[in-house]
Amino acid sequence: MFKHYNMNQVVLPLDLEIKLQENDIAYAVNDVVETIPDDAFAGFQRDTGCPAYHPRMMMKIILCAYTQSVFSGRKIEGLLRDSVRMMWLAQGYEPTYRTINRFRVHPEVKEILRQCFVQFRCQLVQEKQIDEEAIFIDGTKIEANANKYTFVWRRAVEKYSAKLVAKSNQMYDELLENAIIPEIERESEDELSIDELSQIVEKLDEKVEAYDKAIEARESGSERKHLRFERKVPKQYRKKFRDFAARKQKYRQDMEIFGQRNSYSKTDHDATFMRMKDDHMRNGQLKAGYNVQLATEGQYALAYDVFPNPTDTRTFVPFLDHIEENYFELPKYIVADAGYGSEQNYEDVLENRERTPLITYNQYRKEKKKKYRDNPFHSANWEYNEENDYFICPNDQKVTFRYLSHRADRYGYIRTFRVYEAEDCSGCPLRSQCTQAKEGNNRKIYYNAKWESQKAYTRQQLSEEETGEIYGKRKIDVEPVFGFLKANLRFTRMSVRGQDNVENELGFAFMAVNLRKYIAKKPNPTLNDDKHLNQKCTNHQKLMIGTFFYLILASYVPASIK
Repeated sequence: MFKHYNMNQVVLPLDLEIKLQENDIAYAVNDVVETIPDDAFAGFQRDTGCPAYHPRMMMKIILCAYTQSVFSGRKIEGLLRDSVRMMWLAQGYEPTYRTINRFRVHPEVKEILRQCFVQFRCQLVQEKQIDEEAIFIDGTKIEANANKYTFVWRRAVEKYSAKLVAKSNQMYDELLENAIIPEIERESEDELSIDELSQIVEKLDEKVEAYDKAIEARESGSERKHLRFERKVPKQYRKKFRDFAARKQKYRQDMEIFGQRNSYSKTDHDATFMRMKDDHMRNGQLKAGYNVQLATEGQYALAYDVFPNPTDTRTFVPFLDHIEENYFELPKYIVADAGYGSEQNYEDVLENRERTPLITYNQYRKEKKKKYRDNPFHSANWEYNEENDYFICPNDQKVTFRYLSHRADRYGYIRTFRVYEAEDCSGCPLRSQCTQAKEGNNRKIYYNAKWESQKAYTRQQLSEEETGEIYGKRKIDVEPVFGFLKANLRFTRMSVRGQDNVENELGFAFMAVNLRKYIAKKPNPTLNDDKHLNQKCTNHQKLMIGTFFYLILASYVPASIK
C-alpha cells in the first residue's frame, strides 16, 4: 500500500514561509536588512523608466545566497527558482543574473552594507554578545579575479623608461647632427616629452612628404632611385619616434596605475601581486590579490577595508581612521599581532587616539627567551650609565654618544636615532663576535629612545593580568573569522574586479559569516527579541491554515484506482 500520489491534483498555492524552519537563516537575513534605515536606499530612487526591483529585496537574495556559499550571478538566479528561502525573500520575483551582478557592484550598495554592519553591531551590543572593551585587528590576502600571468612590475617599467629616454635623446641628436629636421623648443634637456616626440614625428612627416613630391617630380629613374634611398632614413626615424611616443604614453599610464605599489595586474588594475599562503606550485609564486583588513569582537566581523599593500604595517592607521569615520568609536583596547607593531602605529594609538595598544613587535618573543637575555653582545643587555650617557661593551670599553641621526622612510615618517660609538675596537679579542664593521671602524649603536620606550610600555601592558588576558583572546577571536570565510564559506577568490566592487563583495561575504555564526549561536535567532520583523505568518495563522487544508483533504475522495 502506498500513500496517495497524484501529479494532476489541483493544489492551492502556499505561503512559502510555512515551509521554512523556525531557525532558518532566511529570517536572520530578512531581519538584518529590514533594520537598515530607508534613507540608505534613497540613492536608488528613479522618477523615470521601468520600476526597479526594491533594493531591500536585492540585498536579501544576494546576502542569503552568500550564506549558502553561492557567489555566481547565474547560480543566484537559479536559486530564485529552486530554493524556498530565496523564493520567500524575493516574494516571487526572479531578477536575472545581469541585474544581480549590476546591483552588487552598484556604488550605493557600499552605504547599505555599512548601515548593515552598524545595525548588526548595535544588535549585538543590545543582546550583550559583545562588551565593546576591545577590537581585534588582523589581515588576510584574498586572490583577485585576475589572471596570474598578467603582471606589470614597477622596476621593469622604470628600467625600460630610462632606456627609452636615453635612446630618444641620442636619436634626436643624430637628427640635428645630420640636419634632417630643424631643432625644436624643449622644456627640459634631460628628456623629450610626449608632445615633443609628437612634434619630431610631424617634422619627419613633412620631410618624408617632401621626398615623395620630389620623387614624383623627377622623370629620371636613377634620380628617383637615389631619392627613394635618401627617404629611407627619415622614414626609419619616424617609425622609431612613433614607437617612442606610444611607449612613453604607456609607461606614464603604468606609473599612474602603480601609485605607491610595485606591481599591478592587467586584468584588474587595482590588484597587487603578493605572496599567498596557498602556494600550489610550491615555488613562492606571486598572485594578484587584495590585503583585507578586519576588526572583530566575539568572532563577529564589525568593520573591514581593502588595501593594495602586501604588508599590514602601513594599513593600520588608515584602517583605524576608516573605522572611526564609518562604523563606530574605537574602544579602550586595540589588539593586533606583531605585523602591526611599529613606532608610527604606537604613536598614533597612544598620542592621537588616546587608546591602549595591545600590539606586539617583531622581536617581542625573541627578547623573552633566555638565550637572547644572556647574550652579552646584544646592546639591549649592556650596562648603561644614564648620568654620563654611555654604554659599556663586553670588553669594558665605553660606547659614548656621538651625534643624532634623522631618518625618513619612503612615506615621509621621520625617526630619530642617538648614535653611540665605541672608543677603539682595534685589537679587541671579542671583535669578531661583537661587530661586523670593517677593519678600522668601531662598533656603533643606533638607539631610538622613543621606540625603546614604546617597547617597554608594550611589555608592561602585556605582562599585566587583565591586558594580557585580553591579548590572549586575539587568536581565538579574529583568526577564526578568516577560517569561517575561507574554509566554511569557501570564499577564497573574488568574483568581481576593481577595489570598489571588491569592497562590496567582501561586505556581503563578511555579513554572511556573521549571520551563519549568529544562527549557530542562538537556537531561535531573531534580530529583535519579540518577533521577526515583517513576519507575515504567526503561529496562530499557521495553525488556521493547517486546519483549513486538513478539512479540504478530509472531504476529498480520490478517484478509484483501476
